[in-house]
Amino acid sequence: MTWLLIILFGFLAGMVQGLTGFGAAIMMMIFLPSILPIAESAGVASLIMVASVLTLVLRYRHDIHIKRIIIPFLVYASVAAWSVHLVRVLDVHLLRMLLGGLLIALSLYFTFNKKAGTKPYPWLIAGVFMIISGFFNGLFGIGGPLMALYFLSLANTTGEYIGNIQTFFLIDTVYITTLRVFNGILTTSLIPYILVGMVGAIIGTVIAARLLNHLNIGTVKRYIYVFIGVSGIYYLLF
Repeated sequence: MTWLLIILFGFLAGMVQGLTGFGAAIMMMIFLPSILPIAESAGVASLIMVASVLTLVLRYRHDIHIKRIIIPFLVYASVAAWSVHLVRVLDVHLLRMLLGGLLIALSLYFTFNKKAGTKPYPWLIAGVFMIISGFFNGLFGIGGPLMALYFLSLANTTGEYIGNIQTFFLIDTVYITTLRVFNGILTTSLIPYILVGMVGAIIGTVIAARLLNHLNIGTVKRYIYVFIGVSGIYYLLF
């Protein structure tokens, strides 16, 4: 039954990742902490996400602008490298609630303010997004919502948005996984969970990518804002 649930949540993770550009780790973290410690769960969720991310990077490879990715990644990764060590000493529940409240507020703001997110953010705001995202990625393996807003503000097409954010996540996953391995968080005993989850993730991503062909950037933005709010509610309640 556990393996079937991993495939199911992997499938849902792939669907969400394929349609919104982020969220695979969020879906996996609904279930994985019930069978694994939170630090290991975050690592497994990140690696299951690789299946979705790599599929999307290959599909949208011609829309990728690597120069838009380098600086955000350096900021994000620097903070994640620091916060990955804090998962056992910080009040994780309180931090999740704070993140949940922030995401709900952002979801409401972008949903009802039609002009929000139509232009690139000032570097100060973009930098705050990168720092907060890196911090929570190191703790929970979840850094997507705010980075989605950042890359969305720079994109003119759905393919451009998906290609850039997935390349960002692919680089990040390699980096943060290396840190977790060196810190003893990820071990070979977790490989079966990762491989089984990847099966569902690939199926979900392929289906989502086909659906995405029929959606314009405006529709994708609405999905993203709604899912950011749903993510915030999840953090508050669980």
